[in-house]
Amino acid sequence: MPWFRHLVGQLLKFGLIGGLGVFVDLGVYTLLRTTILTPEAHALGPMVAKVIATLVAIAWSWLGNRFWTFRKHRATGQHATREGLEFLGVSLAGMVIGLVPLWITHYLLGWQSLVVDNVSNLIGIGLGSVFRFALYRWWVYSPKRQHWLEVQDAADDTLSSREAATAP
Repeated sequence: MPWFRHLVGQLLKFGLIGGLGVFVDLGVYTLLRTTILTPEAHALGPMVAKVIATLVAIAWSWLGNRFWTFRKHRATGQHATREGLEFLGVSLAGMVIGLVPLWITHYLLGWQSLVVDNVSNLIGIGLGSVFRFALYRWWVYSPKRQHWLEVQDAADDTLSSREAATAP
């Protein structure tokens, strides 16, 4: 079952990148939440801090996943921009999932301590991570999709060669 061993390897790498990303996310969030974006200074401070922290963690995750976890299946050349935009789209959707627990505890339930915020953030990160891994694995970095892109590039190259050969 080599496919299973490969999947487990990807999960472990994704988990390590994600685990370090959790520290990035929580660290940036805590720094912002306790300094310039306190709830006392800005009503939406915790939500803004979470968005900024998640964007920093997305950058970290993109680098780690692109160049390590899914390196064999990453797009190259002209397809790298598409892959980056898809990664960003999936990551932003995961961020929205991650904001929900914070919004519920901080604004709906009124539990506004830093500890509760960070527990909510951990729950949101966990829920968002399941979503992101699934979409990264089976869409953004899909081995089948990479094969299709290589076939498409070969066909484009052949067409360009034919056009060049028939040009006057």
